[in-house]
Formats: sequence, C-alpha cells, structure tokens
Amino acid sequence: MRRPEEPPFEAQLPPETVLNQMEMAVIVCDRFSNIIYRNDFARRLFGIDGDDLIGHSVLSLGISEEDHEQATELARHVLKGGVWEGTFSNLRVDGTTVYTRAHAVPLRHPSGAVDGVVIFAREALRSNQREHERYGLLERVGERLAGSLELETTLRHVADTLVPQFADHCFIDLFSGDRLYRRVSRHAGGWTPPPGTWAEVGEPVSYPAGHFAAKAMNRRDAVLVEDMVRHRYSAAGMADRRLGDELGITSVISAPLLVRGELLGVMSVALSNLTRRPDPHYDGFDRDLMGAIAGRVALAIDNALLFEAERETALAFQKDLLPGERPPRLDGLEIAWRYEPARPLESHGHGIQTQVGGDWYDVIPLSAGRVGLVIGDVEGRGARAAAVMGQLRAALRAFAQDDKPPADILRKLDEWVRTMTRPQRHRSGWAPVGDDEVRPPLVSCTYFVYDAWSRVLEFANAGHDPPLLITDGEVGELTFRSEGGMLGLRSPGMGGELLFNEESAELKPGSTLVLYTDGLIDRRPRPDGEYYTREESRELVRQAVAAVADRDVETIAGAAFDAVPGDIDDDVAIVVIRTSPEELAVEERTFPAEPIMVSEARRMAADTFASWGMLDEQAELACLLVSEVVTNVVLHAAATPAPRRELVLDGPPPVRFNSGPSAADSAADSLADADDDWAVPGALAAAGAASGPLPAPVPTPEPLFDPGPLDAPVGRREPAAKEFRLRLRRGADAVWVEVFDADMRLPRIRSAGETDEGGRGLYLVDQLATRWGARPTADGKAVWFELPLRA
Repeated sequence: MRRPEEPPFEAQLPPETVLNQMEMAVIVCDRFSNIIYRNDFARRLFGIDGDDLIGHSVLSLGISEEDHEQATELARHVLKGGVWEGTFSNLRVDGTTVYTRAHAVPLRHPSGAVDGVVIFAREALRSNQREHERYGLLERVGERLAGSLELETTLRHVADTLVPQFADHCFIDLFSGDRLYRRVSRHAGGWTPPPGTWAEVGEPVSYPAGHFAAKAMNRRDAVLVEDMVRHRYSAAGMADRRLGDELGITSVISAPLLVRGELLGVMSVALSNLTRRPDPHYDGFDRDLMGAIAGRVALAIDNALLFEAERETALAFQKDLLPGERPPRLDGLEIAWRYEPARPLESHGHGIQTQVGGDWYDVIPLSAGRVGLVIGDVEGRGARAAAVMGQLRAALRAFAQDDKPPADILRKLDEWVRTMTRPQRHRSGWAPVGDDEVRPPLVSCTYFVYDAWSRVLEFANAGHDPPLLITDGEVGELTFRSEGGMLGLRSPGMGGELLFNEESAELKPGSTLVLYTDGLIDRRPRPDGEYYTREESRELVRQAVAAVADRDVETIAGAAFDAVPGDIDDDVAIVVIRTSPEELAVEERTFPAEPIMVSEARRMAADTFASWGMLDEQAELACLLVSEVVTNVVLHAAATPAPRRELVLDGPPPVRFNSGPSAADSAADSLADADDDWAVPGALAAAGAASGPLPAPVPTPEPLFDPGPLDAPVGRREPAAKEFRLRLRRGADAVWVEVFDADMRLPRIRSAGETDEGGRGLYLVDQLATRWGARPTADGKAVWFELPLRA
C-alpha cells in the first residue's frame, strides 16, 4: 500500500532512470553534433569514464578516422528530418576496437523543428537481433575490402575487422603452388602464440585429415565446431593442442576461400578465454555469416593477386628498360639514382592503375670520356607510358652516339616522338584506316653532356624542371635561360618550330647536381588534407638536401626522396651527380699540319704515356695508333680544296682559266679516288702540276674570290697555315687520344685492295682500339680512340 504522503510510482521514474536501465547506448546531440546527454550504457559500450562526453563532439566516442565522413553524413541526413542506420568502428580508451550498429533519428521541438539528433547504438552481432545485425558486419567487411588492391593490406583489413569484434583469433592460409602458407595470424589484445606452437606468418601449414580446416577445404563449405570441449579434433601437433587447451578455445569456424571454382586457401576464426563474451560459442547464424564473408574475402584476394601480378609485370618491364641498380664507374663523376613507383591509386575514369609511369633517366658514355646524362618524364602512367619510355631511352642512346650538341639531339628526338601515333581503339575494335589517331605522347626531359676534364656542362631543356645545384654547401638551382617546349608538343603536320637552346655552365670541383622528375613535388598531401604547392615542395627538398650536402650521393638521393611527407601520387626518379674535387690528367699541344710533325706528336704521346705509368706494350700500341690518326690528318689538311683562282679583265665579264673539264679537273678527280681514309678530293698542287703552264695573265689581274681591302696589294690572299691539335686524357682505367683539325669531313673506313699501298689506317684503329669515332666540332672535327691502361 502506498502511503498518502508518498508521490505516485510513475513520479519516482524520471526518464533518466529509465534510460539508464537500457542495454543500449542512448546519445543526444545538438544541431552542432555536440553531446548533451548519454546514458550509462553508452559509457560502458564506448569505454569512457565519467562525464567527459558531455559538451564534446560526437567524434569523441572514439569513431575511427576512416568513419568521420560517415558521421558527418549521419548528422547532415538526420538534421534534414531523415532516419539513418549504419555501422561504426570505435576505438576505446584501453586500445580495443568495438564495432557498433547505430540508429539515428531527429530530435524534434514541440513546434516540429529539428533541434538535434538521437543516436541508439549497440555492439554489432551481440544483441537479440543477431540475424539482422550480421549484415552490419558484412557491410563493414565489404567497405574494408574495397579500400585496397594490395594483398597484404587486404588481408590485414579482414583480420582487423573480425578481431576482436567477431573472433579472438583469425587465421588465413593461402596456397602457393601445392603448399599452404600462413598469411595472417591475428589475436585479440595483441597476444602472440609462443614459438613452436601455431605456425607463424610465412611458414608452411599442414592440416591432418580430421582437422576442421581440412574438412572445410575438402567439402568446399564452412565447417562449424560449436563446442571445442566436446569435439576432439585432429590437431596439427601436440603443441597446437596443448596451446588450444591452455587458451580455452571454445568454438571455431573454418571456411574455404573459393573463387571461380578455384580453392585459394582457408580462413578460420575462433573464440577463447582471451576476451569475455556473453556467449562464447558460435552457432549456425555465425557459420552462414562466415561463409558469406569468406566468399567476399576470396574475391578480394583474387583481385589483389591479379593486380599484383599485373603490377609486378609492369614494374619488371619498366625496371628492365631503365639502367641497372648500380650506376657505372665514370671518370670525374660520382652518380647515384633512385626510382620509386607510386602506390596503386584510382585514376579518374580509368579504374585502378598500377602507378608505373614513364619517368626515365640514363647515363651514356660518349667520346673521349665525356658523358651524356638525361632525365625525363612521359605523360600518363601504366604499361604504355613505360613502353614509350623504353623507346625514348633507346632512341636517345642512338642519337647521342652522333656526338652532336644537346640542342640538336633534342630536335632530332622531338621529330622522332612526333611519329609515335597509333590508331584510336574503339569499343568494337581498332578504328579503320583514316580515322583520327591518338596524338603523340608529351615528354619533358633535359639532356646534359659533361666533360670531366674541362668541367664544362652543356645542356638543352624540353620543358623539364631545373635541377638543384650544390656548390660550396649552398643549394640553388642550375639556371635555365630557356625552358623549351615539351617533346611531341607539335602534332604531325603542324607548322612552326620548337626552339631548344644550347646552354653551358662550368661546374666547380665537388659540385653536385640533383635531377628529379615532377612526381617528387607534385600533389604531395599535407596533414590537413590539402596539397603542398610545387614551390613549397621544392623548398622542402632544398632544405633536406642542404642538411646532407656534405654527405655521399646515395644519402643525398635518399634525403631528396624523403623530403616531402606523404605518399607520392606519381612515380619518382632522382639522379644525383657529383663532380670530382681533383683535376684529371690531360696533355694537349698544337702542331703545324706538316709531315715532320708526325714524329713530334708520337714523341709527345710516348713521353705522356710513360709519365702516366702505362705498360710498355700498351704505350707502343697507343703510339702506333697516334701515328696513324695524325698522319691522316696531316695528309688531308694539305689536301683540303681551295677556291679556284679567277682573273678579272678591265671591262668585260670575268674570264675563267678553266671553263670546262681539263687536266687539272682530271687530276683532282683521280686524287679523290686515291688511297686515303678520308676520301677527299685532290690537292690543288697536284691539279696545277697536271694542267701544265697557265696562259699569260693580263697586266692587272684581280682575284674574284677575295679581293681584300681596297688599299691591299692586288693578288691572291695566302691561306692560313694548317694545324692540328693532339689531346691526351687519362682516366682510372683507360686513356683517350683526340686529334682536332679544321676539316669538316668525317672519316670512314675503306676496303683496301691487296695491291693498295694505303687505306688501312682506320681499319687498324678499328681493330686495335677499344672504341673509336669522330665528332663534329664548332670549327672542324675531332677523331678519337680509347685504349685500356693495362692489357
């Protein structure tokens, strides 16, 4: 009986008392997502002590970062008057993770306006609605599996989702050939099995015939062991059984990983005494759920395996097209390079791509110890960009052997890139002939030629970023007076011409160049979700390089790559080049182009080779080849054709001495076919001797080809004295000999007959030298050959 003075029973039950009795979290937020009420169960569910939640954002419930966008969508939808339902991942204060199923409804004012949000939440799959709530975990697994195409990341996401929410232990074993290997071993609370018990990640696994995992693979269906105490299964070993007994494993489910009828492996989950659960046993609902999860996991694993196979193929393809891992040894240079492909990311409208791109670099040995250096980037990514890159590298290597200036090489490469078109592919197949073609690829690159003996760097640029230049510890940039247009910018048939300007700089001893592609500084994410600007990224690279400027080139390359935080959005190539702090040995001398100077040139070479410690046998061979090259230069310098003389009569038109074929022309033609390696026309002296005496000139002859100043004596100007220059260079393992002269014609090897007295000079050089060649210079040509210091 209630006393008259006591209030009625319903007055003793305020709403807060009722809400605190509920086995469900009740959270009320205002319009700004700040918590204004929570019941006691919410504190226990989310693992938060005291009233720390009141006044804080709903994100203080421990909602994982990857679910923040989902929480924002909840508030936006409910504040518009809608109802929202979904699954969240929450991190408790003690470090454990709990998956919660949330139901949110609008909090309405008596007037009908929405003043806030009411959220009801419970632990997923641990309520009276287990059959309904299991779809929440399936939804969660699907979301996590869709987050990556990398196999290891995919497997880790699966284990993180199931442990500890659905299981205390999770194992995933995959076939590699005919063997089964452990790929995932995840346990609640960070517990790890003792060595020698359960197989560790990477170790082979063998299940006996009666084991539940073996049964699942044989039956191609999920197997449930509801009570492990009553089920004496066939363990893989006694140590495994003892460990299971110690942990108090209560229930297990094993499900095969099947895709397209192929068995990839098996996944097992288990409950034990590692955690306290209201019901430590699985049932038929859980077995069906596990079967559905295994199907999704198998499909994700298969996609990841296929993607990784494609990625590895593309990576191997590109790395085989790039130089090897170790740079070559070069005189006067230290070189380090690094290439890193980007992580797989979505490409808008093109699905998931491998992120293998067209970044490329190369080091090309040139004549007389000079080195060609290139770094560039082909637009786009994927296998086609890598294929274009490989063709570019091969073409540039071939063009570089001409030893022409960098600007000429880029012009030639641009013409070649413009031909790289292909028919547009339509859905029904290749387009018929005459349809539009895909435009040529766009390529940025810079080509350098460095001479370690003169320390002169020549270069031309085609739309690439300038490299960093470290001099005396100060980090700046190598100045480009002209950026140049990208290769392939002009389509076939388009008029106009792209200018690639020739530039040069002299590098101080110990200077360092840091070449890089734009993936190093483009679209690098900031911590706030925005992106660094290119200049901000470039400044970070400068600072990182300056901090290690006195270290080795490998360290500088690593510092440049790690300078800007965050994942790279495009592949990155970095090449670091440092010049020698010491001068390299070189001897040089100019001689008159006279036959007697051949012995002088040979004597100079012999003395230089002896001072360099060259073996006698190699020195004699080198001197022999010096004699051959210098002799040919002297002969052809003397045989260089000069303009014909012409006299002018006073009044009538000029009269030529030889207006038609004559004995002089015949002599010149016959000398052109004479036995010489340069294959030059005959000398005027021979022509004059063959033609006989000239008719008497008029009293005041005047040369037509170059009369000279008006006050100069009337007559023929004497040609400048011919001369050649001999330059000898010494490297660590080889010597180079160069002979310069003013003749623009390049030599070629001739096939001498048995009775010919000459014509074997260049053939001898070709057979005995390691390498030889000729290149044009600004005022003539240079003929060179290379010999090892030691046989």
